[in-house]
Amino acid sequence: MSGTPSAAGGFVRRVGLFQAIAINMSQMCGIGPFVTIPLMVAAFGGPQAVIGFVAGALLALADGLVWAELGAAMPGSGGSYVYLRQAFQYRTGRLMPFLFVWTAMLFIPLIMSTGVVGFVQYLGYLAPDMSRTTGDLVGLGMVALVVLLLWRGIEHIARITAVMWAVMITSVLLVIVAAATDFSAARAFTYPAHAFALSTGHFWVGFAAGLTIGIYDYLGYNTTAYMGAEIKDPGRTLPRSIVFSILGIMTIYLLLQIGTLGVIDWGRMTDPGDVASTSVASAVMEETWGRGAADTVTVLILITALASVFTGLLGGSRVPYDAAREGVFFRPYAKLHPRHRFPTLGLATMGVVTAVGFLIGRHTDLATLIQLLTTVMVIVQALAQVVALSVLRGRQPGLRRPYRMWLYPLPSLLALAGWLTIYGYADKNSPGRHPIEWSLAWLALGLVAFAVWARLEKVWPFGPKEVSEEYLAAPPPEAEPAEA
Repeated sequence: MSGTPSAAGGFVRRVGLFQAIAINMSQMCGIGPFVTIPLMVAAFGGPQAVIGFVAGALLALADGLVWAELGAAMPGSGGSYVYLRQAFQYRTGRLMPFLFVWTAMLFIPLIMSTGVVGFVQYLGYLAPDMSRTTGDLVGLGMVALVVLLLWRGIEHIARITAVMWAVMITSVLLVIVAAATDFSAARAFTYPAHAFALSTGHFWVGFAAGLTIGIYDYLGYNTTAYMGAEIKDPGRTLPRSIVFSILGIMTIYLLLQIGTLGVIDWGRMTDPGDVASTSVASAVMEETWGRGAADTVTVLILITALASVFTGLLGGSRVPYDAAREGVFFRPYAKLHPRHRFPTLGLATMGVVTAVGFLIGRHTDLATLIQLLTTVMVIVQALAQVVALSVLRGRQPGLRRPYRMWLYPLPSLLALAGWLTIYGYADKNSPGRHPIEWSLAWLALGLVAFAVWARLEKVWPFGPKEVSEEYLAAPPPEAEPAEA
């Protein structure tokens, strides 16, 4: 089947709505909820942890509407890179897109590394005697397999993704149905004293930690925005893929969280010596349907983890492509595979960083790793992109916007408040780890790198600003000629 050529350097528009939703949902519902339910319970100190998933869904939906408007208006490869480049070029030249690529080359593959950590963690349920060295080798082999699977054309990847999405849905639904067969409302809805004491600082510290874990579990709702140059009819497909995937995953997460709490006592999830603290879904299956069912579903969860890393690296590897093609990142990243038309160096680099992040994560507390990754992401991407939406409405009022944010600017303000809450409480939720300081240090290093690069390239602040408003004059993507 022929696709529509993209204007973005040879990409082909072959990903439709169903495949786009599958890509987002596979990335969102990977190993995340299966390893973070115990973390969420620990953050809130009881079954009221369901608040964290609801709050995460609201933040994801508010921020998703930011992505929806920007992605529909500027459906290029690279996602945030494109939006920040267009919005901030008037005052700071190429600084913001450079800083975004600088941070994305770190936080995207490191988020994928948490999926690999979760994979090995659940594999430990099937092989409890597995040594740490063996687990490390298995994780590295998984990363190599994902890169190998992605080393092909997008039309083949879309089919693989649809299959993985089906496996993901099956594994989650089996856990939900199993939990329903032995569900105890008293266990799920009996809360400790002062669980909802909103006047206490403890509640809000726990809420901020839960919001961080919650939004981590929803990350991936924007994966197709990174692939804007490969999406059919992006003006309609991108917003729908974002909103539908968030609503679908929210429903799944709430059923999974409540069902799990109705089967496994929440105290077991916070006990490091209990299997429920590391493989809670397997514990639910064993408690309800027996060990054989638990082993089967654990295998499906492992495939789900593979799918999330697969789709994450699929979208993430496209991030440095546009930047390099336009001279805002290292130029070798602008090369596509001569036959299959995917960015080879971007994929290879992110595969290596994922492998390194996995090894680091194996020796780091998972909750702290999530806190660090989220904090690094907040400044340059999340907060800046909320601002970019308003800047572009003022700077480029004539920009074609197939989708405009509902109830603007309320979702933007809600997203801004959510991200600031996560960032402001980061140090309190990771005592001794200093995630805010680490994020500021990484940003400062990026500013130094930009200064060196700008000096060599003779661009702002060492040369003239280059303002490009190509999306103002671009024809609708669906109006482009079909591929011969």
